[in-house]
Amino acid sequence: MTDIRKKLWEPSKNWIKNAEATHFIEFVNKNYDQKIKGGKDLYKWSVEKIPDFWEAMWKFSGIIASRPYDKVVEDLNVFPGTKWFPGARLNFAENLLKYKDNQLAFDFQGETKVSKQITYAELNKIVARLAKSLKEAGVKVGDRVVSYIPNLIETPTAMLAAAAIGATWASCGAELQPSAVIDRFGQIEPKVLFTVDGYFYRDKEYDLRENVKAVVDTIPSIEKVVVVSYITDGKCNVSGIPKAVNWEDFIAKEDVPPEFEQLPFDHPIYVMFSSGTTGKPKCMVQSAGGVLINHLKELILSTDCKRSDVLNYITAPSWMMWNWLVSGLAVGCTIFIYDGNPLYPDPLRFFELIEKHGVTIFGTSAAYIHYLMGLGVKPSEKYDLSKLREISQTASTLSPEGFEYVYREIKKDLFFNSISGGTDINGCFAGAIPILPVYSGELQGRALAMKVESYGGKGEPVEDEQAELVCEAPAPSMPIYFWGDDDNMTKYKAAYFDYFKDIGKNVWRHGDYIVIHSDTGGITFWGRSDAVLKPSGVRIGTAEIYNVVEQLPEIADSLVIGQKWEGDIRIVMFVLLNEGYELNHEIEAKIRQVLREKTSPRHVPKLIYAAPSDGIPYTFSNKKVEIAVTKIIHGMEVANRGALRNPESLDFYMEMKDKLQK
Repeated sequence: MTDIRKKLWEPSKNWIKNAEATHFIEFVNKNYDQKIKGGKDLYKWSVEKIPDFWEAMWKFSGIIASRPYDKVVEDLNVFPGTKWFPGARLNFAENLLKYKDNQLAFDFQGETKVSKQITYAELNKIVARLAKSLKEAGVKVGDRVVSYIPNLIETPTAMLAAAAIGATWASCGAELQPSAVIDRFGQIEPKVLFTVDGYFYRDKEYDLRENVKAVVDTIPSIEKVVVVSYITDGKCNVSGIPKAVNWEDFIAKEDVPPEFEQLPFDHPIYVMFSSGTTGKPKCMVQSAGGVLINHLKELILSTDCKRSDVLNYITAPSWMMWNWLVSGLAVGCTIFIYDGNPLYPDPLRFFELIEKHGVTIFGTSAAYIHYLMGLGVKPSEKYDLSKLREISQTASTLSPEGFEYVYREIKKDLFFNSISGGTDINGCFAGAIPILPVYSGELQGRALAMKVESYGGKGEPVEDEQAELVCEAPAPSMPIYFWGDDDNMTKYKAAYFDYFKDIGKNVWRHGDYIVIHSDTGGITFWGRSDAVLKPSGVRIGTAEIYNVVEQLPEIADSLVIGQKWEGDIRIVMFVLLNEGYELNHEIEAKIRQVLREKTSPRHVPKLIYAAPSDGIPYTFSNKKVEIAVTKIIHGMEVANRGALRNPESLDFYMEMKDKLQK
């Protein structure tokens, strides 16, 4: 196995000098009488002096507020439920729209069909007009405004207009089926829905209007549907959708002065949804101030994003990385947004776009990097990537070999920023401090001001062994409540705080299986802890297997589950084969041999089956869904197929269920 201790990149003196993290350290040392010398010192101070860190972040990032806060945090011992920055009054949209010049705010590419741009000056004007229209439509502070729409410029524009007048926003990408949208929006009773006539994927046109009608027919709270024309030249026909109006007819015709409703720090800005693969999605309500200050921390200090950057993440409005990406407006950078298949019409399509649009910070998933690595493509040989200075990666675990592929075949000198967190906090528990080295297979460390530990079975912090990721202190972007929960926050506490409660630990348990390395301070992720395999009682992270098997040239993708069998757990593997290969005894033997050599005999699957094309189930945030398959194999019902990107993939496992019981 590749040595995960291998150092792949060291920031130069010039990089460190110009990094925003360095400027922040200088700010803290001057204003808080500290002697912080580097990234590790900064993290230590951030968790020892949590209120000071967040106050410094507020000041350093220049948050706009009409009324200052009375204190930073009421009581860190109240977890969950403490109040952050009580007394402050601000507006989320005002902070994202503080730049009003002619620099590009959004640079949009819709696969191969549509391109569009908008400056900060233009964006400010259109948001003000749209906010006026929403007010005239009866939207008030606290009402829900939602979108069922692709990753278009109109999507963040609508979010900003809603935020400007104090509405709460939630979004679903156009790729979701109506049942999944209804499961989400039906719980929060939105007043206005923004949507689209259709979208393009692999140059095919998909009309969304029938899906939209199904959603509107089922959710009676929706009073107005605003339809963007994307696949139609000119105004699309909206006559088949109840309560619908075209975007052009809805938005105010003349420019108006911007108005930003001033609201408390903890005013609800987003409702974020859990994947819903084990039941109806949880509706996690997050505060405007909490999301704002956390995104500013991650964009400025961890991503080193500056006004001069062109920032991108391959994402859709169903995933929290969309929310994160849009917050780049608060830094004043240009955001390159893309809608469609990033591998179409060529696997290197996105590197063509990186060159053409001057992308400096490129965000993607482990699956994307592993796919390119499996093809053996070399982007650096075909495209000019001289402006690209950083790649950010999240969604699932990237193998050490994936890290090395980035530096070998994409660019030798760039900052590779592997991050991990969750929709739950709209941000990261672990990730980057860009003035530290990058080691293969490791996230650089714990996120600033996040008091992260890895707990063993007795609730004790451990290092250098696989254990549960926990957070021992509150942070501003944690949910303020779950929609529909009771006053005692019963559902909220059950989701995160009950796991270690019986041994007297009041900590947030996130459900990730990690190793914190004592020498580097870096973190290796081994998959979801609720998907951990336990053959003969030995805990194995699923990523340990994927990282080995998916490097084989025959294997495009894989899924492993633990099946209860004869009083133990046996590992069952499903593999998706690359074109030109069929599963046979030779490939099976090769899989078993490489796992035995590079991991251990415990990691070797008892059974291996070929999965059909698109037969590996994924969530909309590109995470494999082992739990749904495990349930099917054990004869249990999967509550919500609509939560999957490819729900039809589960049909194969339904057919396999009886076979695996023999």
